[in-house]
Amino acid sequence: MATLYFPTFLLLIFMSSFSLLLLTLLPSVAPSLPFSSPPSSSPWSSPSCGQAQAWAVRLHAGPHHEEEDADQNSVHLDVIANRVAEQAGLQNQGQIGQLEGHYLLCSDKPGPESVADIWSKSVHPRDVLAAHPHVVWFSKERVLSRSKRSVAFNDPNYPKQWHLHNNKNKGLDINVTGVWERNITGQGVTVVVVDDGVQHDHQDIQPNYSAEGSYDLNSNDPDPMPHPDIHSDNHHGTRCAGEIAAVPNNSFCAVGVAYGSKVAGIRVLDGPLTDSLEAVAFNKHYQVNDIYSCSWGPDDDGHTVDGPHPLGKAALQHGVIAGRKGFGSIFVVASGNGGQYNDNCNYDGYANSIYTITVGAVDENGRMPFYAEECASMLAVTFSSGGNKLRSIVTSDWSLQHGTGCTDKHTGTSAAAPLAAGMVALMLQVRPCLSWRDVQHIIAFTATKCDSSADWRVNGAGFNHSPQHGFGLLNAWRLVNAAKVWESVPFLVSYQSSVIKEEAAIPTYPDQLIRTWKVSSADLKHSGMETLEHVAVTVTINHPCRGNVEVVLVCPSGMTSVIGARRAIDRDPAGYQDWTFSTVRCWGERAEGLYTLKISDHKEPTSLQCAAAGVLKQWALTLYGSSMTFSEVKDRQMLVEEAMSGKYLDSSFSLPCPPGLDIPPEIVSPFTSNSLKFLLLLGCFALFWSLYYTVEVILAHLYFRGIFCPSRRRGAPRNKRGHRGRGVEEAIVEEGSQEEDGDSGVELQAVLDSEAVSLLNGERPAT
Repeated sequence: MATLYFPTFLLLIFMSSFSLLLLTLLPSVAPSLPFSSPPSSSPWSSPSCGQAQAWAVRLHAGPHHEEEDADQNSVHLDVIANRVAEQAGLQNQGQIGQLEGHYLLCSDKPGPESVADIWSKSVHPRDVLAAHPHVVWFSKERVLSRSKRSVAFNDPNYPKQWHLHNNKNKGLDINVTGVWERNITGQGVTVVVVDDGVQHDHQDIQPNYSAEGSYDLNSNDPDPMPHPDIHSDNHHGTRCAGEIAAVPNNSFCAVGVAYGSKVAGIRVLDGPLTDSLEAVAFNKHYQVNDIYSCSWGPDDDGHTVDGPHPLGKAALQHGVIAGRKGFGSIFVVASGNGGQYNDNCNYDGYANSIYTITVGAVDENGRMPFYAEECASMLAVTFSSGGNKLRSIVTSDWSLQHGTGCTDKHTGTSAAAPLAAGMVALMLQVRPCLSWRDVQHIIAFTATKCDSSADWRVNGAGFNHSPQHGFGLLNAWRLVNAAKVWESVPFLVSYQSSVIKEEAAIPTYPDQLIRTWKVSSADLKHSGMETLEHVAVTVTINHPCRGNVEVVLVCPSGMTSVIGARRAIDRDPAGYQDWTFSTVRCWGERAEGLYTLKISDHKEPTSLQCAAAGVLKQWALTLYGSSMTFSEVKDRQMLVEEAMSGKYLDSSFSLPCPPGLDIPPEIVSPFTSNSLKFLLLLGCFALFWSLYYTVEVILAHLYFRGIFCPSRRRGAPRNKRGHRGRGVEEAIVEEGSQEEDGDSGVELQAVLDSEAVSLLNGERPAT
């Protein structure tokens, strides 16, 4: 075969030498040679050959041109690239990106036809390029197999976790997979589930379990393992923990939203819950635990008004002040499941608190499910179950009793709150120094509008809010990208009006009792407050059927909040005694202006119980906000939207984080009541065993002494011990006649000892 190509090879050598001679001797003529002009080598151009065959080549101009300036050299290389392409039967597509001297050469036609054409000319591009003196390197282009860095898990129920990746309804999920692809999984963050216990030896939980952040307040020991009961009710906390941090790729069950985080458990709901116990739970290990997930609250029965009592309130406040080295513990609470009873989460003191993140639920279609509650203090929603035909949440489950370790039946706002807690863990990985208020702000800035049928209103700062969905759906991608660029908001400041005491009758609707309070710039000057976050109204109202009362607050911008909704089931005559309603619907608005409180009584004409008029006894207005100006709020909105491209996640961009406060470590007693009981029991056992052993040794000693050494009078003859004794003693007497008295005594004792051993072994001495 070599002989067939030898003439062609000589021809190529000759042509190459001739071309090199021309380029060397006639550099000034080269640009005017009749070649087609090359495509633009602009950095924005992208040479491509489509479906045609392509060759990438690297060219050099030769030693004669090494000293030419860059522009001339570039033009000269373009000419060489055109010449090489023509000689190889190809077309020059221009410089490849910013790589000077690198060109893309394409065949005239795509596919095998171009190859056949070239072969018909007895010229193969590979041979030409291999022999060409200006070609330093060449390679035939081929399609490379590249897959997106998408995540895939071998957990069998991961495909069923529609809330993580919804293939049925695109976009109706928490949008987390892109975050995972950037290795943001909650690493370095600990979420504690305050509930009925966590089965920490569960194979989906054990690798991520944090014993340091866990405790059992019901049994007062460090182990929060749930205690199975006859109803199998105590698997709730394990399910919530699995939603947050179930480990991936263990070929079991499912995956947690923050599967790189640690999860702890505080067992407190499997027994009587007191104010003091609740306070301990909210601050337990609060330098270890970053986020407290609480999927519980007062009864969702449509007539309960309850929440944290004084100690619980103090613990929440202390947690946001001193938790996480001063950045503040983050409390995520479920809004409640009393929708079927027309309940409202403004009557839940945990959901109503400014220190918590109140999370509601939507179903897989993004709509409010039948059990969900609404309220003006709702911050956001995320996914959970819906009607009978809609899917529930797939998560870990306990394997105790008849449990399988996995479930696809987790429901209610109990399932929504842990998802939100997991998303907050993703935020804290990229920015650990986010304060508890930073997290609330980022949620308000990034939540997305859902369910167009809901009652959405745009407030004076441009935020969408509805009492059904808060500021909207939580979106992990948006939360994490915003967290990456977020600078901490200024300190929390507040303003409180004086307490207005009166005896004002509440009129029957459509009439209203209207009270106003004007907040001037002078009132806010001392605190420096500019914009609002939470607005609260504390009222004392007497009414025979408090569920008929409706309380509405209007902010200076005109934004309306129903802070005290009507509840048909609530016929409690206690009214509202110093109860605080709150709203987030005025978030970001200017604090200065006129606030209006409207109270009305929606009586039932046929009800004698509710006929009496209600009375407003006293009320007070409290504003919470910061010194961030209105224009700064708008600037942050623009900054957050700019960050949504992911460019900051893909770069090394990082804002500095302060170290936090030097909080004294939590004082942990090494002995719990259970451990002290165990030690006492162990000590008693040791004492009784010692006494028993001592008595046994004494009695045994007396017994053997009674057998071998019977009592005798002084000076009594030695032959009183019987026939066997006489025989032994006679032998001893005979030997004693030949030895001294002292020796005979020793020998006597030895013989007695020998005889005792024989008797113990069941032997009878010879007679």
